[in-house]
Amino acid sequence: MSTPRRSATSIILDVDEDHGCGELPETACVEVKGNAARLVGALTLQKIGDVLVDAKTVLPWLLAAVGAPAGLTGLLVPIRESGSLLPQASLVPRIRRIAVRKWVWVAGALGQAAAAVAMALAAATTSGALAGGIIIAALAVFALARSLSSISSKDVLGRTVPKGTRGRVNGAATVGAGAVAITLGLAIRALGGSGADPLALAGLVGSAAVAWVLGALVFARIVEPAGVDDSAAVEGGWLRHSLRLLGEDRPFRRFVTTRTLLLVSALSPPFVITLASEEVGAGLSELGPFVAASGLAALLGGRGWGRLADRSSRLTMMAGAAGGAAVVAALLLALRVEGLASSSVPYVVAYLLLAFAHTGSRLGRKTYVVDLGEGNQRTDYVAVSNTAMGVLLLAAGAVSAGLATLGIEVALVFLAALGLAGVVSAHRLPEVSAASS
Repeated sequence: MSTPRRSATSIILDVDEDHGCGELPETACVEVKGNAARLVGALTLQKIGDVLVDAKTVLPWLLAAVGAPAGLTGLLVPIRESGSLLPQASLVPRIRRIAVRKWVWVAGALGQAAAAVAMALAAATTSGALAGGIIIAALAVFALARSLSSISSKDVLGRTVPKGTRGRVNGAATVGAGAVAITLGLAIRALGGSGADPLALAGLVGSAAVAWVLGALVFARIVEPAGVDDSAAVEGGWLRHSLRLLGEDRPFRRFVTTRTLLLVSALSPPFVITLASEEVGAGLSELGPFVAASGLAALLGGRGWGRLADRSSRLTMMAGAAGGAAVVAALLLALRVEGLASSSVPYVVAYLLLAFAHTGSRLGRKTYVVDLGEGNQRTDYVAVSNTAMGVLLLAAGAVSAGLATLGIEVALVFLAALGLAGVVSAHRLPEVSAASS
């Protein structure tokens, strides 16, 4: 008896053909396979672009290469992360007026592409404070464009793919981007040399624009059921609506609190990079292992974390937070061993494991917020949680940066403690995943 042939989409996502459509409308059910494949393709291209314009690795090297003031490096992660999160709640009324929201994602992708081109041109044609200022300004534009893609991607995912498959869509995209990052990191390590070439880095950043343009073309082909214009439901302005949602919706408020405590794996890597550059060196070739490490973490963790997120996104967040805290503690202990601090090995390994933990935390919280909400409520949850996170990220970043003046190790201890608190907070969340319903 022959085994039924499975489609490429089923193989990539590791799901059965009869996965069902859950709460999706009947018109969306027949398009699930094709939409899942398009989502994986577009999100993979987006993540490839993220690797090439990474505020934790590539952009610090770029600023150093153009001779920008060192103080600008400290602005990279806050602008990149908070800039894409803070505007989202204010965008909700406008997004709700748009019946087919894939076009919001497309606009955001094209905006990110334009910002990447601006960064590349600045690096190739200017230097010093001027180059640094243009790159920072372009990063701010990039972050604003990213807010459009961020707020719409989860909405489109929820409209086109049923529960039990969403985590695997994000996981498959993470795996694809991870493979590219490994290849890129190894190439930089082999060809980078001991210096930092602005033109080479400009080409690296500029190529990210190609990834986002291709991603926009793929995302535009998604067949999305039209939504309903209920922008009038956001009464009293977006700020009052956001505060009311946080005040009255207890499960959502607890999710936002938990998400804040997951920052251990997001904020620790720049400190690891700083320690490595101080002890080992900051040549372009030294960047390669860290880029490859982030790719390897995505390749190893994307599919597994995605499957776990579909089973229990709550447990996925717990595991990511616990893993991040454990890695930070292990690194601090390892650096006390004589001779290890001057070797690149502990830093690269720690970065790899932190990236692995962050993959889990990110896939867990992305799947959780999509499964927690329904319909336009999902748009509210994504936007308000992201705006709240923008504020809280600035606060956590300011505290960790302040503690870093006492020593980077002090900041890392603070972040590890934050991760442990995240484990406790995630444990108290209600289960929302399909496998646990």
